[in-house]
Amino acid sequence: MTLKERVEQALDSIRPYLETDGGDVSVEEITADNVVRLKLLGACASCSMSIMTFKAGLEQAIKKAVPEITAVEAINITDMDDPNATQPISKVL
Repeated sequence: MTLKERVEQALDSIRPYLETDGGDVSVEEITADNVVRLKLLGACASCSMSIMTFKAGLEQAIKKAVPEITAVEAINITDMDDPNATQPISKVL
């Protein structure tokens, strides 16, 4: 399996959770020094929780499955203090 295929396989373990909330992720680039550059898509691109999703989910899944990856970067992550970030919708039962 290629490096990109292994990274995609790691992301596939997280994708169902992203898709549940209307989001996804794409691998934009893997650099020569094994840095993965991700783009958050859909609801993930503007969610105020995207930093947590990135750090605790995407980055950890990739580093665990593909140890030769030196770093994982998001090219369009939303800062939690960004006034344009969307807040998660709470459902009242």
